[in-house]
Amino acid sequence: MAYREDDDLKFLGEMESEVLSDLVDVLTKDKDGSARLTEELTSSELYKQHAPDHNKYWELIAAEIQLFGGNTIVSNVFRLGKGVLYREVLQDVCDKLKVQYAKHESVESIEAQLLAKLFADMMDKMSADEREEFAKVVGLEAVKTFAPEAMAAAVQAAIIAGGFASYRIALIVANQVSRALLGRGLTLAANATLARTIGVISGPIGWAVTGAWTLVDIASPAFRVTLPAVVHVALLRKMHRAKVEGLIKELEKELAGGAAA
Repeated sequence: MAYREDDDLKFLGEMESEVLSDLVDVLTKDKDGSARLTEELTSSELYKQHAPDHNKYWELIAAEIQLFGGNTIVSNVFRLGKGVLYREVLQDVCDKLKVQYAKHESVESIEAQLLAKLFADMMDKMSADEREEFAKVVGLEAVKTFAPEAMAAAVQAAIIAGGFASYRIALIVANQVSRALLGRGLTLAANATLARTIGVISGPIGWAVTGAWTLVDIASPAFRVTLPAVVHVALLRKMHRAKVEGLIKELEKELAGGAAA
């Protein structure tokens, strides 16, 4: 397994080991928690020496994403054991889910279109009251109508704009994709402030949301990995940007203040 220099995955090297755990689980474990037969990460010497200090081998984590994105063993053999760049993995996932995007867009922008599409799928499964409650949770109280189309447009705008709403939406989508395809939510949601953000989807709303992806064609074993992996990378990129811009501490203060109230 060899890492291809990839500008769109370099930021993983700046992430703490704890927040990389969910991504590592996506790449190495099946829905029942057993080891994936096709993964190579856990057999590497660096993993054996340092796990679960994932930051020490972030390039191998990135390489595993690239390899799963290679689609077939033959294609990876012809690439001399290297996979494809993250942009190609992301675009493949978007194509399978019929996400509209322009090929010249930045990776961050394409991820935003993907998150918006997945969120729109969630909206279709909710009642008007549930959509209104959901809007409050993600910080879209200003939406004038809670019809699915209006919510989807507001969500897309919020994700692209960045800030609190964008981070919350990415967190919720990643958590629900994890529940739907991996059988559990994010472990980072054990953090009390983050858990409060996604708490609204632990009940009937959550069941409806999870059902939104049961019709997705995940016949390809590789796609069962690349879909949640790409969503997790998109979330981590949001977390990285939020950390750089100082939004994480502000978000935690806001949520802690709300809990105290």
